[in-house]
Amino acid sequence: MILHPAVIALFVGSLLTSGMLVATAFFAVKILRHWDLASGSERQLSFERRTYLLATIMTCCCVFQLLSLFLFIHVADSLSALFPGAMCAAGTLNLNRFGYPTLVLKITTFLLAGFWLILNHADNQGYDYPLIRIKYSLLLVITPLLLAETGLQGGYFLSLQPRVITSCCGSLFGGESSGMVPTLTTLGDVPALATLGGVLTLTLICGGIYLWLGRMGYLFAALSAATFAVGVVGLLSAIPVYIYALPTHHCPFCMLHREYGHVGYLLYATLLGGGVAGVGMGGLQPFRRVASLASSLPMLQRRLVLFVMVCYGLFGGIAAWQVMVSELRLV
Repeated sequence: MILHPAVIALFVGSLLTSGMLVATAFFAVKILRHWDLASGSERQLSFERRTYLLATIMTCCCVFQLLSLFLFIHVADSLSALFPGAMCAAGTLNLNRFGYPTLVLKITTFLLAGFWLILNHADNQGYDYPLIRIKYSLLLVITPLLLAETGLQGGYFLSLQPRVITSCCGSLFGGESSGMVPTLTTLGDVPALATLGGVLTLTLICGGIYLWLGRMGYLFAALSAATFAVGVVGLLSAIPVYIYALPTHHCPFCMLHREYGHVGYLLYATLLGGGVAGVGMGGLQPFRRVASLASSLPMLQRRLVLFVMVCYGLFGGIAAWQVMVSELRLV
């Protein structure tokens, strides 16, 4: 393993987070089996006292997961100077079979961790722990995924060999490469940008209607998820070529570099933030009729909708600005 400070921080942080989640998962199983708010037994009282501590631990773990995605990408990108053929994180992640699976799992746990934080915040607004079974059930889903991610990440860092020659991003994301991601690069910038603009506009309009009338919550959540998916496609097929002013350069990682103003971090952060908040808002929709959440949940959902609109508005604005100021003209 390369003894880089950020690598050590990721490695140790993932091990500690995994250990805390495993310990919390055992308690979650007890909660799901024996939680009874109507009971005044000693066990129930112990559950109610300990759940605050464990929710705090889980919150810290989820926040670390949110940050670790960007730290992992930054580390992979910064290590590219050590390996022949690598120009950015694309080549570094391709050094062994663990790189890209780790990235996919990190994105998955990012989304789930963000959703858990929203559920936990909503649950804390109720006096009777209305979402406690749901959030601990989600914890049991997150834990094995995080353990798998920690194992893959450990395998990735431990298998790094500085003498290995890797592929550059041009060969990995070029049209001649095989796989789903290279195929997305052949969709064309005009259809991708038009679809992204249309879905994004519908999402913002639906969000405005929700803030005004408090209706169409499920539709807004669905449009938010669609915007996230189309945004990912746009980041692979259309937006990069305008940032780099090269019609064949579709790499989603080079935009993280200083010469491009680190604009990639802004695009990723706003897209991921909007996706998590939008799905979280929709996930809370079925609980609007819960008595203990009747007064607090609508306000929380309105804040989530506003956050989604800000995130997606910034994402769309940054992408549009990059297209307009680019020296490349394909249309």
